[in-house]
Amino acid sequence: MTTRLLRRAVITGMGVISPSGHSVAALWQAVCEGTSAVRALDDSVFAGLPVQIGATIHGFVSDDSVPHALARRLSPVQLWAVAAADQAMGAARDKLPWPAHRFGILAATGSGPIDATHAATRAFDERGPRAVPIALVMHGAPDAAAAVLSQRYGAHNTAHAITATCASSTLALGQALRRIRHGYADAILVVGMEDCLNPINFAANSNLRALAKGDRQHPDAASRPFDHDREGFVMGQGAAALLIEAENVARERGQQPLAVLTGFGESSDAYHPTAPDPQGQGAALAMEQALVDAELVPSEIDHISAHATGTPRGDEAEAQALRTVFGEHLSGIAITAPKSSTGHLLGASGALEAILAVQSLQTSVIPPTINLDNNDFADLNIVTGRARTRSLRHVLSNSFGFGGHNGTVIITAAPTAADKEHS
Repeated sequence: MTTRLLRRAVITGMGVISPSGHSVAALWQAVCEGTSAVRALDDSVFAGLPVQIGATIHGFVSDDSVPHALARRLSPVQLWAVAAADQAMGAARDKLPWPAHRFGILAATGSGPIDATHAATRAFDERGPRAVPIALVMHGAPDAAAAVLSQRYGAHNTAHAITATCASSTLALGQALRRIRHGYADAILVVGMEDCLNPINFAANSNLRALAKGDRQHPDAASRPFDHDREGFVMGQGAAALLIEAENVARERGQQPLAVLTGFGESSDAYHPTAPDPQGQGAALAMEQALVDAELVPSEIDHISAHATGTPRGDEAEAQALRTVFGEHLSGIAITAPKSSTGHLLGASGALEAILAVQSLQTSVIPPTINLDNNDFADLNIVTGRARTRSLRHVLSNSFGFGGHNGTVIITAAPTAADKEHS
């Protein structure tokens, strides 16, 4: 019987397929340089829609290691998830360093492979019921990627989906932390994935007035978190993966942690289907829980990766929540809004921004928030213009979603040799 001791959860692998690059290095370079991934969309597909800009995946080629028979049944978003997962797994993808029953998969997504449902609906309408592909049953659900990845790596621990709109992958990181901490697994692969770049999802979000219309001639200026002229978020697509392990297990196999996943908090606004609580009470609760979980006080947070999508109400509610939680310490905490560069990857955004948090801890660099020409929140210490160099110990990352879902993680720098000597 396994003794369930409280263990530290560390991040030992990362991978990403994003509009800003198809590797962690490419993503990191793009956001540090303040490069926007937002582009004008295919006019032949999105013609007639009020929004025709988005952050899209370009130049992706699926790995030959995915069997052709499987690849043709998977949606692009699932192939991105496999590729990001392979990057995070590294050498472990070919030979598990943990017992199979101690390794699990959490796939996080707001909508799942929704294009499969759209394609099946078209087939049904045009050619009848026998034209509906069986892939819709086999690989068309939000949990399908978890099943594919568990089979790919031979993972026999948990393998399921977590869906909570834009907070999905942050909540998955929190569940991974808890499973590791309490001894239910030795390693969990968290994969966030999303692809809502299609006319139907665009129409729905446009009708909701949630999207930034932008300008096809200057799409890179559309995502404007915290800016006075912000008008909504920019839809993005992609996948991001993090391998979470028990620290003692990672060290026993000679794996140096990239960072430590130290705290997690979650809550519900219980307020409105799409609008956040104006006072940010749910968001504040998630951050407060994460601080308690990490055994930290507000003054110990060095950097905040804000959810900050660029919606007028969302940014205001998050700013209010930050004031509530951090009070007089807020002015000394460097804040950035990655979605200004990457667009909003919805259910995958939390995992992608956790990767950026790890990179900040490892390099002592905080990427800038771009397109912030008229700051609406002068009391927030927002990094703008160019990347800022600063010694970092603890980073807090927020994810808030439609439906009032709130998730916060705290990521801490991996212990140094000096830290170990004094511990």
